[in-house]
Amino acid sequence: MNVVRRLLLQGAGVLAAGLLAPLSALAAWNKEAFGAKNAADALRGIGASGATPSSEVVLEAPEIAENGAVVPIEITSQVPGTRSIAVVIDKNPFPLVAKFDFAEGALPFVKVNVKMGETSDVRAIAEANGKHYQATKNIKVTIGGCGG
Repeated sequence: MNVVRRLLLQGAGVLAAGLLAPLSALAAWNKEAFGAKNAADALRGIGASGATPSSEVVLEAPEIAENGAVVPIEITSQVPGTRSIAVVIDKNPFPLVAKFDFAEGALPFVKVNVKMGETSDVRAIAEANGKHYQATKNIKVTIGGCGG
């Protein structure tokens, strides 16, 4: 009977650990940056206020988005040691729309569909070796996608 009890308690511990693990991921949530209402505050929130323009950050997106609800964006960073890539859309209600962190050795490439309420500059921000690099592209939106 003690063996059954022990197995049940061990199973409950594993289950509890599995349920609590997703909560630890929320600790990495940057509430200040994602909650920012303008691009300057969003960039400050991720420490990228003075991001340097760089041809090593490649931002591919359409020049005209026929539907702002789904705008495909691809970003590749060729900056050695890239640890993260963020997407900032200047005129969105919440400009920081995505941030991806990479483990060492991972390919710094992301492909994401974003919503855009209106024509705006879109910035791809790559962080490498404590510095931030950016590429910017203006995308014209013909049909709004996020409350605009």
